[in-house]
Amino acid sequence: MDRKHKPSAISPAGTGPQPSVHAEQGKVVASLPTGDSVEVLLFGATVLSWKSNGRENIWVSDAAKLDGSKPVRGGVPLVFPAFGPPPKDHATGKLPQHGFARNSHWEYLGSSSSESGKLSSGGDDSVKLDFGLGTAELSEEARTAWPFDFSLVYSVTLAKDGLSTMLNVQNKGEKSFEFQMLLHTYFKIDDISKVAINGLGSTTYIDKMLNATEHQQTDPSIRIHGEVDRVYKSIKQDTTSITQDGKPRLDIVREGLSDSVVWNPWIEKAKGMGDFEPKEGYKKMVCVEVGAVDGWQKLEGGESFEGGMRCTARY
Repeated sequence: MDRKHKPSAISPAGTGPQPSVHAEQGKVVASLPTGDSVEVLLFGATVLSWKSNGRENIWVSDAAKLDGSKPVRGGVPLVFPAFGPPPKDHATGKLPQHGFARNSHWEYLGSSSSESGKLSSGGDDSVKLDFGLGTAELSEEARTAWPFDFSLVYSVTLAKDGLSTMLNVQNKGEKSFEFQMLLHTYFKIDDISKVAINGLGSTTYIDKMLNATEHQQTDPSIRIHGEVDRVYKSIKQDTTSITQDGKPRLDIVREGLSDSVVWNPWIEKAKGMGDFEPKEGYKKMVCVEVGAVDGWQKLEGGESFEGGMRCTARY
């Protein structure tokens, strides 16, 4: 796809250790001299792995389809332009659940490394991977269902202190359009019974387990004891954190976004999903998903929107 500021390739001329980037079997893999790494599948631009300090932070089902036949169960699926089943009376109404971004083939636009913040050894301490999806890359079915001229650039930045994922949406046409977006992140944890999610206290949420009714989060910590499917909206705090056994595990900072979804399928829902394996995998994952899903974002012709998250693994 056409992009004015396509990132340049990483220069091998640096004096110290440099990030490594290579493509293999339909995915792009990047690693830092520290050993931290990220893997992104071109189908859906889905982050499949993020390792820091030798530890995996992303959960992917053992039965996930990685051949482009269906969206990946696990990782960081990218939801756009509609969250959940689209309303039939909306412009997205003919699209499948969660839209088309997670089941479209994205173009790898290239990589670039940091220009500052060097490691003590002189090497670059971050690498950015850019992926593009536009009207021309969509299937004919998707273009017919959502006939707007748009451009998406998804930037995945691996740094020694975390992972950043940012989505830029641009309206390339003359007609305005509305959209929702969500980073449906499956975080890997050791034991769901020992996990608490903090930073959503005093926030209003829509509980999909209770007929999509609104409630107030009175407890400062969320603990998972059964199936959870909640949309927290207009969150005042920028950071949501996951603790395990009372110790910090992950910090998730919203960038330009005000909503978050908390999801865990628990026992029966996990059993009912053919691509969710092992069936007790719900004990090893929790979804804390940043997005703009309460209502719709509107872009006039030529306008753009950007939002995403910055994650830090803590030990």
